[in-house]
Amino acid sequence: MSQPTLREVMAAATRRLAAAGVPDPARDVRRLMRQAVEHVHPIEDMPIPAGVARRFESMIAAREKRMPVSHIVGYREFWGRKFIVGSDVLDPRPETECLIEIALQERFERVVDLGTGSGAILWTLLGERPAAHGVGADLSPEALEIAEENPLQDDYTARAHLVLSDWWDQVEGKFDLVVSNPPYIAQAEMADLAPEVRDHEPAMALTDGADGLGAYRAIAAGLGDHLQPGGRLLVEIGPSQAAAVRAIFSAAGLSELTTHPDLDGRDRVISGRKPRN
Repeated sequence: MSQPTLREVMAAATRRLAAAGVPDPARDVRRLMRQAVEHVHPIEDMPIPAGVARRFESMIAAREKRMPVSHIVGYREFWGRKFIVGSDVLDPRPETECLIEIALQERFERVVDLGTGSGAILWTLLGERPAAHGVGADLSPEALEIAEENPLQDDYTARAHLVLSDWWDQVEGKFDLVVSNPPYIAQAEMADLAPEVRDHEPAMALTDGADGLGAYRAIAAGLGDHLQPGGRLLVEIGPSQAAAVRAIFSAAGLSELTTHPDLDGRDRVISGRKPRN
């Protein structure tokens, strides 16, 4: 029996992923095939090389089980950079780039990323601001191990350190920028998440096990000691949480509270500032 062509293998894989309920299966098939071919450059209508076929089949079998593509290939792109990811960290998502864009609108010297996970937010901000210094805090030792692998240049690590901390507990000093993409999904909403998220990303990065607002309360509690007068706070939120989150940070004394939409028009980031007097 003749070896199937790359085109035929991709078409069959697309049908398999569609049957498994994968959204936009053709897109995932293309990305996984790019990973499988590595340095081989087969032509679509020529027989697929055996090594490529084996690698691709392993990837498609994992995707059929709704493993995220990023976990299969081992990285996720964010703000034009590649970050190592896995089951111990939340995948950096395109909508979080809204937070990066807002953060870069003003100068900052010291930034803390609370719940840093893969470190994507922290390392991106330090990459865009070579004079800045930062801290990445996370309660998960496994997440911090991944964050330690993700700096893209040696000088990043000289300008930041990672700390095992339950929010502010082990964080020292004051900052002119506080950022976080905290667990904001209510426990009651967890069952409705896509399998790629619910079954393959760490629950502690997704939910506080309660109403989804616990992380914001913990962050707000430490702002008095750690946010410089005039300093900014930026947090990602769920699309229905803007009013509740703004109320939490208003009660903590922040002003200029603003809700920022993502590219789809959904509420995505709350920003605020600590008054100077």
